[in-house]
Amino acid sequence: MTYQTQGVCSQAINIEVENGIIKSIKFIGGCSGNTQGVAALATGMKVEDAIAKLEGIRCGMKSTSCPDQLAKALKSMQ
Repeated sequence: MTYQTQGVCSQAINIEVENGIIKSIKFIGGCSGNTQGVAALATGMKVEDAIAKLEGIRCGMKSTSCPDQLAKALKSMQ
């Protein structure tokens, strides 16, 4: 699934989930090191656990962040 992000530097997130487990995450754009780190940490997690950890994280003065957008993407897949 490809999720179009809003309000952040990345443009989209490609996500693969199988049986409630995150199999792969690829951010398109954004801060490469940070998005690779978030993707590496969340891969292998249960979807609901990743949502609980990432939802609501803000980036500076923005009301959202790339991790928060990942949580929104995962919620939209449920």
